[in-house]
Amino acid sequence: MKNAHIDENYLAKRQLKRGTAGWVLLAGLGISYVISGDFAGWNFGIAHAGWGGFAIAAGLMAIMYFCLVLSLAEMSASIPAAGGGYSFARQVMGPAGGYLTGLAILIEYALAPAAIVIFIGSAVEALTGFNGPLVYALFYIVFISIHLIGAGEALKTMMVISALAIFAIIATAVALIGNFDSTKLFDIAVSTEAAGASEFLPFGWYGVWAALPFGMWLFLAVEGVPLAAEEAKNPEKDVPKGIIAAMIFLLFTAVLVVFLLAGVAGADAIGKSAVPLVDALNINGNTTLATTVNVLGLAGLVASFFSIIYGYSRLVFALSRAGYLPQFLSLTSKKKTPTWALIVPGVLGFLASLTGEGDLMLAMAVVGATISYALMSLSHILLRVKNPDMPRPYKTPGGVVTSGIAFVLSLVALTGVYAFDPRAFNYTIILYIIGALYFFMYSKNHLVAKTADEEFAMLEKAESDLAHELG
Repeated sequence: MKNAHIDENYLAKRQLKRGTAGWVLLAGLGISYVISGDFAGWNFGIAHAGWGGFAIAAGLMAIMYFCLVLSLAEMSASIPAAGGGYSFARQVMGPAGGYLTGLAILIEYALAPAAIVIFIGSAVEALTGFNGPLVYALFYIVFISIHLIGAGEALKTMMVISALAIFAIIATAVALIGNFDSTKLFDIAVSTEAAGASEFLPFGWYGVWAALPFGMWLFLAVEGVPLAAEEAKNPEKDVPKGIIAAMIFLLFTAVLVVFLLAGVAGADAIGKSAVPLVDALNINGNTTLATTVNVLGLAGLVASFFSIIYGYSRLVFALSRAGYLPQFLSLTSKKKTPTWALIVPGVLGFLASLTGEGDLMLAMAVVGATISYALMSLSHILLRVKNPDMPRPYKTPGGVVTSGIAFVLSLVALTGVYAFDPRAFNYTIILYIIGALYFFMYSKNHLVAKTADEEFAMLEKAESDLAHELG
């Protein structure tokens, strides 16, 4: 391995703005990554598994995410870098392990906005009659432009959009809670062919397996909070508090939508609905609130779209700065925003959105996500075993048992995508292999630093030199 030539300005041109986010903003980031998942998508799991089967699938995925979040909280406090999971894996599994983890996250974060912008197009069409590539392009241009203005401004804008989406969920819950009827949870006809089928599991255990990816939609992308570590005010404390607070809130909203909507409108109706909150309100006679929630559902989609753009830009920035991806992608502007790391994946995501296959894009994003979860959980286990004395401002409750649970469930979830959509599974694996070949055939010989510690040391020196010059 040879180091790429670095002049003294290399890292000075690749600086993010420190101190723009406290733990509340980071929690808001975690919630906004995910909040669109409460509005649509998850409910199709009921069509595959029945309400009982989906409840089991969603419960397993909630356990996986909670264990993963607790593991990430420890690693993000010990290794506060913009690469998030990539940085953790690199620390303990070397450049190859770091890159393969980062690549899996990148597939998730590049394809998820493509899926979401297709769903945004459908929502815009319902409200205005307009849809298609021009709508997709407009949303990409507007929200990438806001990110280019600066991280603090972007995160605050995102908080406002997320608050509107949260209001819609809470208002729906308040309106519906008095009409909850538990018998409606089990109104799907029991399959006579499925193994283990019952009123609780109308499509048997195979249905639970195929519903796992839909259970993930209630929490998908919350793991991106550590990508903001270099912009946090006090990353050792703010990132763990932010990601755990986000996860707890998302558990609350997941329970609300999964129980209430099916218990009011019926599991069969919700399992087929494109807009489950809106349909549940209409069935219950709350037509005015349904119209409002329909509009605010667009805010939920926009919040996730907006925040995942932030996430992919920070990951691409970190991978590029280390030499894994072309180095121009990590150049930052005068406002310390990673210009090309925002624009280039945005263009690629826009091109992917032209397929119009939102479900396929989202399923592919889930495959990338589950691979990254397995590798991040493994990183936590290996860091505990290999580096027991590493400073840990926050320690994961349960230690390696917690990350071990996340590891096993992430592998189970990966097989669930294959059960649901073999095409998405195969396409993503091909994409992953192509990305891996790029590393092994080219970028491993052009890394900026041999180890994560070496890169962090250079980064600290660049920041110190810059502060000295400004001083």
